[in-house]
Amino acid sequence: MNALESLIALSRKYGADSRYVIAGGGNTSYKTADKLWVKASGHALATITEEGFAVLDRALLNQMGEKVYSTDAIQRETQVKDDLARATLTPGRRPSVETSLHNCMSAHFVVHLHPTLVNGLMCSRNAESICRERFPDALYIEYTDPGYTLFKKVYDRMAAFKAARGHEPQIIFLQNHGIFVGADTADEVEILYESVFEALGVQEPQEFKDAECSVANVSVIPALRQMLGRGGRGLKTLRVTQNALVEQFSASEEAFSKVAVPFTPDMIVYCKSHYLYLEADDTEALLMQAEERIESFVSTYGYTPKVLLIKGLGLVAVGEHAKEAGIITDVYLDAMQIARYAESFGGAHSMEPAWVDFIDNWEVENYRRKVSSTASEGRMEGKTVIVTGAAQGFGEGIARLLMGEGANIVVADINETVGRQTVASFNEGARNNRAIFVKTNVSDLESIQALVNETLQTFGALDVFVSNAGVLRAGSLDDLTPEQFEFVTRINYMAYFYCAKVVSRVMKLQTKYDPDYFADIIQVNSKSGLRGSKANYAYAGSKFGGIGLTQSFALELAPFRIKVNSICPGNFYDGPLWSDPENGLFVQYLRAGKVPGAKTVEDVKAYYLAQVPMRKGCSPADVTKAILYAIEQTGETGQAIPVTGGQVMLS
Repeated sequence: MNALESLIALSRKYGADSRYVIAGGGNTSYKTADKLWVKASGHALATITEEGFAVLDRALLNQMGEKVYSTDAIQRETQVKDDLARATLTPGRRPSVETSLHNCMSAHFVVHLHPTLVNGLMCSRNAESICRERFPDALYIEYTDPGYTLFKKVYDRMAAFKAARGHEPQIIFLQNHGIFVGADTADEVEILYESVFEALGVQEPQEFKDAECSVANVSVIPALRQMLGRGGRGLKTLRVTQNALVEQFSASEEAFSKVAVPFTPDMIVYCKSHYLYLEADDTEALLMQAEERIESFVSTYGYTPKVLLIKGLGLVAVGEHAKEAGIITDVYLDAMQIARYAESFGGAHSMEPAWVDFIDNWEVENYRRKVSSTASEGRMEGKTVIVTGAAQGFGEGIARLLMGEGANIVVADINETVGRQTVASFNEGARNNRAIFVKTNVSDLESIQALVNETLQTFGALDVFVSNAGVLRAGSLDDLTPEQFEFVTRINYMAYFYCAKVVSRVMKLQTKYDPDYFADIIQVNSKSGLRGSKANYAYAGSKFGGIGLTQSFALELAPFRIKVNSICPGNFYDGPLWSDPENGLFVQYLRAGKVPGAKTVEDVKAYYLAQVPMRKGCSPADVTKAILYAIEQTGETGQAIPVTGGQVMLS
């Protein structure tokens, strides 16, 4: 393994371990006499490749330690940034802001991390004295604003350290920031980190198992989401976490005060510097308090709170998208751990107001914040969509396409194995949105309620519910059994009622707290819901009934700005419903004799294509376009929109 391969392996080792790195933070480097490889901004250590490192000319970097820059902070940082750019040999790769710190350590490998245990010490009142006692060969740097100022202080202090002791320090502790470790081999770096953990003398960060929030508590989340985003602030994605650690710091105002101020620059970058605590005796009182305090918070600080701590509910992370909500959750949970460990070192020492102001206004950190929260363009950005029956077939195609438009997707299906595989494939290509799987029986009210609860805990909202799950059993009056008829009716008709009953409660809360907001219930129906189907009456009857439900639900929910529409696709010949070689409709219809004279599956398929004026089957893309139309318009509800290639037309 060459040096660069060792650097990549070392970076990935620490980057994938949450004990050392949160939210993709930290940076690593390798140097020779002439060049420095350092992590470029925008790359995560856990997945970094050679392309994730900027390469710089050390001859130019070495000049920066002795160069005299402007005394004006803004001009100075611009001059430093320009010098870093001139030293960069890989255009397009912005080197880490801490590049100069990596360069001034002579060790071949330098790894800068923010381990929770280390920051438990670094963010404590007794940080300096304990460092001097337990790490006498390390260099301790009291908090200094990041950028050139920090680099220059470390540069000068290292020179003094070397002059006094005849060698450089291998470990540098930065108050309220983290740790730098340098060594000539990757193995030595790992040994040094292990020795630091051992010398701290406290247990490794504890893992707290997430607890399920009660239905009553979760019910406030969609209302909070709308309060946070209304007034042009944009749709937010919320993530709810409850565990023993969160419960400790959300138990009271006093408990919250211990984590009410940031401990590190990263906490400010991702969570901002002010957080909101809520506590009330009942749901109505909590919502009244939330409405008042959120607006007051925005008026005072000029931004929407990123973190809410709510007694009885837990930690609510507020992101512009799912990726950001996840990062905020991880960073704030880490802050809680830091606060716990700081008690072992004399109590927590948060960042001081002047330090906070510097980070809030620092150009480099604003760049990181912008990169971390940038939303992708899509017609469904910020929306959360449940699609039932989405593990495969039509539902999978609809869910995949909506995810491509930026939606957070909940795949609700009875088939857990295939459903989880589907979600994994969705998330591989995700940008800032995310998909989750929830095993669901759409004919069971409790299962649907559990589906909605998990959706709200993960994403904070339910903007669109696509009732797609369906079954078909074909057969004549002589052949179809009552049990088969009841099965089709239960899944295609009754389940639609169950789903609408549960999800409309959530949607009413969302529309109540945002006068400009609309929600959608969309049933994927069928052309068989518009026209009878020979030897397929169980299916057609359930779909006819579904359109009746759609029209009736639409009338009831229109005053709440909840639109209810049905999409009536033609035949998806390429999907498993039709093409499954054992139980697909082509096979079923051949067996049932539905197509006169048909001898083979191909005969059945040719028969059905001949009935479509456009000579094509319906695809998930066709249906998704109709779904997007139904969502984006605000003037129609109770409609049954045909997508049949002209086979069935409205009269």
